[in-house]
Amino acid sequence: MGNKVSGGMKRRAPRGRITGWLAIGCLVLAAAGCARPDWIEQTLVTVDVTGVWRGSFSSSGTGTASGGGGPVELTLQQSGTKVTGQLSGSLNSVVGGRVPIEGTVNGDMFRFHDLRGGVTGAVQVSGDEMNGSGTARENSTTITLRRGR
Repeated sequence: MGNKVSGGMKRRAPRGRITGWLAIGCLVLAAAGCARPDWIEQTLVTVDVTGVWRGSFSSSGTGTASGGGGPVELTLQQSGTKVTGQLSGSLNSVVGGRVPIEGTVNGDMFRFHDLRGGVTGAVQVSGDEMNGSGTARENSTTITLRRGR
């Protein structure tokens, strides 16, 4: 049961009990590591969208921006992952003139919305080009932009 040590008994913990506690500790650490997204992925910025972007949008649907399209311009300023700027162009009929926008960059994706709630977009940035989709007053749009030099 135990080892005799100079006039007394010394008790040893069973190996199974120690192994059990180690397994529980490992599971707790693993669960804590999986509980939230990787912070690097959330803050990764691989593109800079600062500048004036000109291009077009096309839309289909039945609302204000339906079945049309035309020129669009984004003037953007980026600080880290955050982006602010202005949107103007043919979308004026949807958003009512030059409107402020804000968004974020994550990897090579730029996601934005106007502050009035009329337009959203998610575009992939590749050098001086952006391509993606969005909504204009709940109608689906396709967006193609090129950075001016």
